[in-house]
Amino acid sequence: METNGAPQRLRGATSWLLGQATTHAHRLVSDGLGAVGARRYHYSLMAALDEFGPASQADLGRRGGLDRSDVVATVNELADRGFVERRPDPVDKRRNIVTITPAGLAHLRDLDRVLGQAQDALLAPLSAAEREELVRVLTLVLEHHG
Repeated sequence: METNGAPQRLRGATSWLLGQATTHAHRLVSDGLGAVGARRYHYSLMAALDEFGPASQADLGRRGGLDRSDVVATVNELADRGFVERRPDPVDKRRNIVTITPAGLAHLRDLDRVLGQAQDALLAPLSAAEREELVRVLTLVLEHHG
């Protein structure tokens, strides 16, 4: 995406720059994950299961910022591929508890690699220190608004 032709007002606006960077980030991540038959929701859901352990579908949606209907569809897709298991909650039979499987953990490691490659492509012009600083500053902004 060409930004040099944009008005200086835009090129000097942090919000506009973040939006442009986000467009590139989404494309790189979507293309990388799509090449291995995955989507961002797959990664978000499995990463939450790996980090926090088995969870209800509602908790997974909250942790991954996913809509309830997207969680159900994503869990269905991942369960069909053997990456997660869904079982009734022994305490509350009205809800399901989702667990990542060993195959899901292996797939998540592959997705970590794919995501890492997308991150490297996005941030290619930055040094390691600049990348760390970018993460630090963006985290401050998000925590302020979170």
